[in-house]
Amino acid sequence: MDSLYIHIPFCNRICAYCDFNKFLIKNQPVDEYVDMLIKELSFLEDKNLKTIYVGGGTPTALNMNQLEKLLKYIKENFNVSDEYTFEANPDELTTEKISLLKDYGVNRVSLGVQTFNNKLLEVLGRTHNFDDIYTSINHMEKIGLDNYSIDLMYNLPGEEMSDIEDSLKNIQILKPKHISWYSLIIEKHTIFYNKIKSGQLNIASSEVEGERYHRVMQGLKDIGYHQYEISNFSSKPEFESSHNKTYWKNNEYYGAGAGSHGYVNGQRYFNVKPVPHYINRMKEDTNAVKDIHTLSKKEMYEEEMFLNLRLNKGLRINQFKEKYGVSLFDIYQNVIDKHVTSNNLEIRNGYLRLTEQGKVVGNDVFIDFLID
Repeated sequence: MDSLYIHIPFCNRICAYCDFNKFLIKNQPVDEYVDMLIKELSFLEDKNLKTIYVGGGTPTALNMNQLEKLLKYIKENFNVSDEYTFEANPDELTTEKISLLKDYGVNRVSLGVQTFNNKLLEVLGRTHNFDDIYTSINHMEKIGLDNYSIDLMYNLPGEEMSDIEDSLKNIQILKPKHISWYSLIIEKHTIFYNKIKSGQLNIASSEVEGERYHRVMQGLKDIGYHQYEISNFSSKPEFESSHNKTYWKNNEYYGAGAGSHGYVNGQRYFNVKPVPHYINRMKEDTNAVKDIHTLSKKEMYEEEMFLNLRLNKGLRINQFKEKYGVSLFDIYQNVIDKHVTSNNLEIRNGYLRLTEQGKVVGNDVFIDFLID
C-alpha cells in the first residue's frame, strides 16, 4: 500500500457547490474527532507510504492545537517518501499554520482558490477574496513551503471568458508548481442544484463549457504548463501529483476519517459519514467502515478504463493483461475501433489514450466502456 487519504470534514462555511462530506465546524466535537481519527490511523497496517493527502472539508479549519496533534501523530508513526499534501483555504493559511505544516513534514499544499474574481467567489460561497490568495502564497514562499497547487474552477454561474483570461494572467504572475482546473459539476443536495432547479441560477451550455475548457488547455500550454490529466497541469513533470495518480492509475489506497473511501485487496470500502456516528464507531471498534464492496471483474475492467484514460499518457495496453490476464482488445475491440475511427481515441507508443478532441467529450467515451 503506497497511499493514504485522511478526511477532515469541517469547514468555516459551506460552499454553494460542494458535495463532499462536510459540516460547519462551530459546535462540532473536533477534539474528539481528531482523537478517533488518530485511533483509526493506528490500526492501519502499512506505515511506510509514498503519499499522504489530507483533504476535506477544510483541514486548515482546525485550530493550532488540533492541527499539531494530528501532524505530530503522523510524523511519529508514518514514513512518507514522496508527497505529503494538505488542502488549505487562502484566508485560513496563517504564517503560524504554514510553519507548523512545514515543521511536521508537509511538503505540498493544495490551495482552494477556485477563481480570482471576488464577485464569483461570493457566488460560490467562499470565505476568501483576491487579496487573501496573494497573501497566503507570499507567506508560503517566505517560509519555504513553495510547492503548492492552485485549484481553480471554470463554467461558473456568471463567468465570462475574460475571467479565464484573468486567471491565466494571475497564474503567470504567481507561477505555481501545479494547477488543477475543473469544470463546475452541479451535484444533488447542494445550494447550486436547488437554485438551478428553481430557476434562480443558470450555467452555460455544454458548447460554451467546451470552449472554456479549450481555452484553459491552450492558455496553460502557452505559459509553460504540461497537461498530464484531463484537469491537471504541472510546470515540470516532477510536480505532477503523485497521490492523485494513485487514483487515476487505479491503484489501491487507504482512506481514514468520516465519509472517507479506501481501496484495499480488490475491495472498496466507505466509512460512516456523520461525525457523531464516526466517533461512536471508533470508540467501540478499530474502524468506522459502513460498507465494503468487492469489485467484480467487470467493474475492475471498467474502472481501469475510466481512470487511466483520464491521464494524458493513457492506459498502457500491456498493463491490462498483466493485471487481469486478458487482452484489452478481447473485451473492448469494438468500442476502441469506434472511438479511434471518430478520433476520440488513439494508440501511441503502446498506450491507448484520449485525443485532444476526446478530452472534451471524455464522459461520452467512458460510458461506452460500460459492459452490458
